[in-house]
Amino acid sequence: MIPTGTRRLRFEDEALPHVDFLYSFALRLTAEPAFAEDLVQETMLKAYRAWHQFRPGSNVKAWLATILRNTFINERRKQWRHDDHLNVDAAEGYSVLSDAQEVDPEGQFFDQMVGEEVVRAIHKLPEEYREALVLSDMQGLPYAVIARETGTPLGTVKSRIFRARQALQRELSGYAAALGYEKARQLASAAA
Repeated sequence: MIPTGTRRLRFEDEALPHVDFLYSFALRLTAEPAFAEDLVQETMLKAYRAWHQFRPGSNVKAWLATILRNTFINERRKQWRHDDHLNVDAAEGYSVLSDAQEVDPEGQFFDQMVGEEVVRAIHKLPEEYREALVLSDMQGLPYAVIARETGTPLGTVKSRIFRARQALQRELSGYAAALGYEKARQLASAAA
């Protein structure tokens, strides 16, 4: 057993530097700063209590993200309300995006265009699609890491991200046109 002082110091050195990442991740999942702060606090408490289970040398950031994700899911289950969700299946016919690939150019688009309207649209997505999209496009985790950390098959992760992007594209087409993205995309397609 690691002495308590050493345990605390290791935790502070390895886990605490990721608090900003956790808050950003929690805020993207919840869109509620107070709820995000509570999630981070609960995550850090759980991580400290389970620090003896953490394998030194493994990815502490992914381990913390998994704890936060599971805490979020458990909290949502407790307070589940029937929100209006985007119909992801209906959005498939509106896609102009190619199949999701290992290299992720579409994720770069979302990095550049995340405003309030986009965040609102993301929060309308079903939880499993929102989670995969946030982990991939906003937190930059590779598909394989998302699959491993969420316990979801790799193909399912890719499918969820693809469907989430289709739904967002449909939901945000008017917003993108108003910002000039749609016209720029059409010009780029014509030039290619």
